[in-house]
Formats: sequence, C-alpha cells, structure tokens
Amino acid sequence: MKAVTLVLCASLIWAQAAQIKSRQIGGRIIGGEEANAGQFPFAAAIYKSTADGTYFCTGALMNTQWIITAGQCVEGGTLFTIRLGSNSLNSNDPNALRLSTDTYFVHPEYDPLTLINDIGLIKLRIAITLTDYISPISLLAGSTLPDSSSVLTIGWGQIDDETAGLVDALNYVYLVTLSNEECRLAFGDQVNDNMVCVDGNYNQGTCRGDLGSPLIQYGGSSLIYHVGVSSFISSNGCESTDPSGFTRTAPYIEWLNNVTTNN
Repeated sequence: MKAVTLVLCASLIWAQAAQIKSRQIGGRIIGGEEANAGQFPFAAAIYKSTADGTYFCTGALMNTQWIITAGQCVEGGTLFTIRLGSNSLNSNDPNALRLSTDTYFVHPEYDPLTLINDIGLIKLRIAITLTDYISPISLLAGSTLPDSSSVLTIGWGQIDDETAGLVDALNYVYLVTLSNEECRLAFGDQVNDNMVCVDGNYNQGTCRGDLGSPLIQYGGSSLIYHVGVSSFISSNGCESTDPSGFTRTAPYIEWLNNVTTNN
C-alpha cells in the first residue's frame, strides 16, 4: 500500500495564508476554470482573524444567516470577515457584500490532529438580503454520497506547488468521488466513513487556499446539493495524482440543523 501522509491543513494552509495577507499572487484550484459572475452565488470568502494572524478559507452560504465550512476554518477565530456576491477577492464589485462576525460553532468531536469531524459553522450578525449574486446553496445532502458520483468544487486556492498565494478569481473543477477503499490506498486507515476522496483527470483537485470549499452535486430542477467540505490534501503536493479529501455533509445533518435552529 502506498504510504502518503495526510496534510494537516490547519497548520500548513493557514501558514500559507498568513504569508499572503499583503500580496495576492499565485494560482487557483488545480485544473480548474474561472467561474462566471453569479454561477456560484453561495460562495463565501472567509478571512479568519486569530491572535496569530489572519487566515483564508472558503465556505458556502446555507441560508440568510449561516455559512458552512471546515472546522479548521473556525476553531480559535476571534473575528471572521466574509465576502459574498463576487468571484473576485479584490475588485470593487458592486455586487459584493462584506461583513464581519465573531460567532462560530465547531463540531464538538472535531479532532485537529486526525481531522475527524472537520466541519464548522459561522453565524452572521444579521440576516442578509439575497440577490442574483448572493443566494444559499439549495440543499444539504441528507443521504450517502455514492462512489463514482460526478461532483464539483470551487475555490481561490493556488494552481501549483511552487507558487504560493490566492488567485483573485473564483475557480471550479469537476471531479469524481472515490470509494473509501481507494482513498485509504493514498491516506491509510486515518480515512473514516465520514470522509470522502475525489479525483479528476490526472491531478485535478484542491490545493492550499481551498480549505472549507464546498463539494457540490447537481440534482433535478436545477437543485444544487452540498455534499462535502474540503478538509485535506496529500503531503506529496497538489500537483501529485493523489486524491483530495473532504468531510461528508450527510453524517452531520442533525448537528447542522440543531445548531442553526437553536442559536
């Protein structure tokens, strides 16, 4: 079995993010294409402030007041600055909405060492007004995601292993889910049933800067299902042919509903 160490995104990706606070260079999600305006109106750019610095993540708007992302992206945060409504991180887009909050919830059994239960929520201070460029994802997946499913993910992460930094424009890439047996060939027994790996043509997938990005699946009647949260990549690098790792959404539906209903 190929031995590949699962990269603990909490330390590695956040270190990269801290380096790019004052410069926006580098690439995008690996093998992706630039999104059109309004194509992914649920995309949320998240800047997390802590005592150690400011770190970048991506999330998805669930409804008018909640954003779903990775547990790594919320734990220890003192302030979250959110940008919605624009594919650009830096432009003066009239459709963009910028707001701040300090309220978050991380899964009570999240383990930063193993990345088990790597899922979290950010609550906005007030409900936002929806537009053509700001609207929530249709549904959270409530059933098991089958192997070999066609899925898609988005992000502002880098394009290669040499060039650190975020791209200004949101990118997306089509991928396919793997069985957990295939995933364990790359990452070993640390992969559990609440995780899912995805792969594309050759080396397509997520990279540093894509942490927390939603994994989505299109359904009938133009519905878009949130089926996963970007959680880990291979220590062999983003350009390797190793798969990208996500936290599955379906096992956490009860927790997500309880938090958003009771807070």
